[in-house]
Amino acid sequence: MKVLLSGGGTGGHVYPAIAIANKIKEENPDCEILFVGTEKGIESEIVPKYGYELKTVTVQGFRRKIDLENIKRVFKLCKGLEESRRIVKKFKPDIVIGTGGYVSGPVLFNSALNKTVTIVHEQNSFPGVTNKILSKVVTRVLTSFEDSHKRFPEDSRDKLVLTGNPVRKEILQARKSISRRKIGINEDKKMVLCYGGSGGSRKINDAMKLVIKNMVDEDIAFIFATGKVYYDEFMESLGDIQLKPYQRVMPYLDNMADGLAASDIVIGSAGAISLAEITALGKPSIIIPKAYTAENHQEYNAKSIEAQGAGIAILEKELTPERLNEVVFKLLGDRELLIDMSNASKEAGKPQAIDAIYDEIMIAYNENKKIKSSKKVSKVEDVKDKNKDKDGETVIKEEKDNSESKEIKTIGIKKK
Repeated sequence: MKVLLSGGGTGGHVYPAIAIANKIKEENPDCEILFVGTEKGIESEIVPKYGYELKTVTVQGFRRKIDLENIKRVFKLCKGLEESRRIVKKFKPDIVIGTGGYVSGPVLFNSALNKTVTIVHEQNSFPGVTNKILSKVVTRVLTSFEDSHKRFPEDSRDKLVLTGNPVRKEILQARKSISRRKIGINEDKKMVLCYGGSGGSRKINDAMKLVIKNMVDEDIAFIFATGKVYYDEFMESLGDIQLKPYQRVMPYLDNMADGLAASDIVIGSAGAISLAEITALGKPSIIIPKAYTAENHQEYNAKSIEAQGAGIAILEKELTPERLNEVVFKLLGDRELLIDMSNASKEAGKPQAIDAIYDEIMIAYNENKKIKSSKKVSKVEDVKDKNKDKDGETVIKEEKDNSESKEIKTIGIKKK
C-alpha cells in the first residue's frame, strides 16, 4: 500500500498529517509513505525529523485583493499543479490524504482526477477555502467539529464524517513525572508552558514579559516558545533578568509532548490541533485566540473550551500584561480550580480521534478495492461472452505469433 500525505504552512496542518502517517505505518509496517509540501513551509523542517521523505512543490495562497502579486501566484499555482501531477504519476499512491494548507490543493485535485482514494481532514470549525473546494471532488471529508458541516457545499455533505482532531502518539503516551525528569523540573514545582502557535504571537510575547518577570521572582518553572522570528527581539527585551535552568525561553518547542505533559497550566493561541493536544492530556489552559484567522475560527474554538470549564479565554483586544499576569497567578494559587479545570479538559479531549480517522481511511480504501475488483471481473465476463458461439460453446481462436506486430515502439531521441 502506498500513501501520499499533503499539508503545510503551519504546524496545525503538518502535525495532523504526521499523526495520521504514524498510525498508518503502525498498522501497516510495509506501506510506503510520501509527504508533499513546500520548501519554505514549516513542513520542510518537521517532516524529515519524523523519518519521512518530503517532495516539494511550488504553490502560494492568494491575497484578498487583485494586484500584480496575485497574478504571479496564479502562475505558481499552475506550476504547482504540474509538479504535483508528476509526483502523483511517479509514486502511484493508493491513498492520498490532505490536511490543509494551499499545498494540499494541487496534490488532491490531481489524485482525484486519477480516481485515487482521496481524503481531506478539516481541523477547524470553519473550513478553509481549499478544503471546501476539494470536498466536491474527493472521496471523503473527515471533520473535527459537527457545526463545520453546515459550512461545506451542500452537494458534498454526504461525504462528511465527524472524527475529531488527531493527536500524535508521543503526546498521548507522555506522563508528567517522566517528562519532568527528562527536562529537569522537580515534581514539587509549579510549571507553566506558553507558546503562540508554530509561528509565535507578538501579542502573547508582549503580554508575557511581565508574567516572566514575576515567575522568575516567584521561582516558578516555565517553558516559553516565542516563535523564531520574535526570539532575538524578545530576549533583548528581558534585559538583565537571570533565568534558572528550569526557566527557559526558546524560539520553538520541538519536544511538545514532554512540555505539555510536564506543565500545570498551558498558555497559547486557539489553533484546533493545539487545543486537541492540550485537552487530550487534560491540561487547564489560558487561551488567547488570534484575531486575524479566517472566519475568526480561533475565537470560536477558545469560547468552546471556556464554555466546558477547561480553560479561560482572553481575546487579543482584551489582552494586557496585567490581565494575563492576574489570570496566571490566580490559577497557580488555586489548587481546587486547577483540578476542576483539568477534569473538564479531559472530558473535552478526544484522544481516540486518530483511531476513527484511520478506520475511515481504510473503509474508503477497501471500498475502492472492491469496486476495482468487481470491474475486473465484469471485464473478464464480457470477454468470455464475446468468445462464445451462438450455441454457447467457447470458441478458441488461434493467433499467429507475429513478432513484427509485437515490436515495442520507442519514442524518444535516437542514438547516432
